[in-house]
Amino acid sequence: MFTTMSQSKNVCVIGAGPSGLVAARELRKEGHKVVVIEQNHDIGGQWLYDPKTEGEDPLGRSTKFLKVHSSMYESLRLQSPREIMGYSDFPFVEKKGRDMRRFPSHREVFLYLNDFCEFFGLRDMIRFNTRVEYVGINNKEFCEVGNDIKWVVKSKEIVKGGGHKAGVVVVEEVFDAVVVASGHYSHPRLPTIKGMDQWKRRQIHSHVYRVPEPFGNEVVVIVGCSLSGQDLSIELTGVAKQVYVSAKSAHVTQGFAKVVAKHHNLHLRPLIDCLHEDGRILFVDGSSVIADTIIYCTGYSYTFPFLDTKGMVTVDDDRVGPLYEHTFPPSLAPSLSFVGIPRKLIGFPFFESQGKWVAQLLSGKRKLPSWEEMMQSIKELYQTKDASGIPKHNTHDLADFEYCDRYGDNVGFPHLEEWKKELCLSALQNAEVNLETFRDVYDDFELLQVAHQSPHFTQLGPEAFEI
Repeated sequence: MFTTMSQSKNVCVIGAGPSGLVAARELRKEGHKVVVIEQNHDIGGQWLYDPKTEGEDPLGRSTKFLKVHSSMYESLRLQSPREIMGYSDFPFVEKKGRDMRRFPSHREVFLYLNDFCEFFGLRDMIRFNTRVEYVGINNKEFCEVGNDIKWVVKSKEIVKGGGHKAGVVVVEEVFDAVVVASGHYSHPRLPTIKGMDQWKRRQIHSHVYRVPEPFGNEVVVIVGCSLSGQDLSIELTGVAKQVYVSAKSAHVTQGFAKVVAKHHNLHLRPLIDCLHEDGRILFVDGSSVIADTIIYCTGYSYTFPFLDTKGMVTVDDDRVGPLYEHTFPPSLAPSLSFVGIPRKLIGFPFFESQGKWVAQLLSGKRKLPSWEEMMQSIKELYQTKDASGIPKHNTHDLADFEYCDRYGDNVGFPHLEEWKKELCLSALQNAEVNLETFRDVYDDFELLQVAHQSPHFTQLGPEAFEI
């Protein structure tokens, strides 16, 4: 629903990663006053590489707030070509003197986000080195109309420097709305395996993996065979004595199976049955190995340790809800929203469409369906997922171009171009042919030519974004 009414709100955006930055831009374009609170010293979120790790807590499970946000390892490169990655009006083009590969490193993504931030003048909205400690409803009484809710936000700024200037500054503020864009690739999701607490050798989560050298000449067991499990296992074959990948057979792609066949020190194993104090790992098929290290590449959990909604938004086995369209909690929307929750999609354009919807709802230009309609939609989503046998923790995995297009229709956001969809699928297909080389050897030149002839690139070429 669209109206001509417009009103400005005081909005807090939590996080200056890809979702928070574009949400902040859309909010400001709509006339809102925006404060972005970022715990790190710079923008980027996950894409701000940090060589430091959790230190004494390599499984990342003992603290409310993690010391390190980013889970990037040093060698990480994009799984998707840069041509499909950018925001709708700021393409991710090559720049001379930088990483010009189609599948560049994480550093190049950070530089792209920095270019975006500088081009649109977003830094003046961001408070760096500041962590949100608490977000809660200010109103003692409120109805089911989110516009009537105010939010208390308590944050802690770390002031660095010598003498009296160093220290901690605690700030408490009230906002009309809060956009949670804090990411979901930081807090390790760990399996429950018999003997984990008794296994005396090294156990880490991929969240703290950075480089392969510490695992030289070791026997390493990697649990999980998704993207990070594949990347790390291939990288470790160059330094480790033996690498064993424990995974459900259904999760092993044809491309990875081909890689295993090429490397004499890379082996597939089924799920782990139990761990023994002497370093032995027993698999469900009865086989076993004695390992030096276990690396859990088992994904990440949604967690919002700062958020107090009196139970109106919960995280149940990584199902964040109830959320209408993975974005709005019906009882608190639009004053509370989440940008960046969905996974397995072309993220940057989708985050942009989320930001536009949030901004226009807060200005009053658009309205959400009724509480009853939103709750019914959520109920139907859960029923569909359950009926399809999709685990609860995969609720926000989309992998659906058509859904992204329908979502954008709420604010007139352009549909994803067909060439982008084809390039995405082409990359997946090439990875199946050769997982180790698909980023540098590919056969989709015709699609690439279409991409670079698109108005997305020709009207807004590299020269338009020289900072």
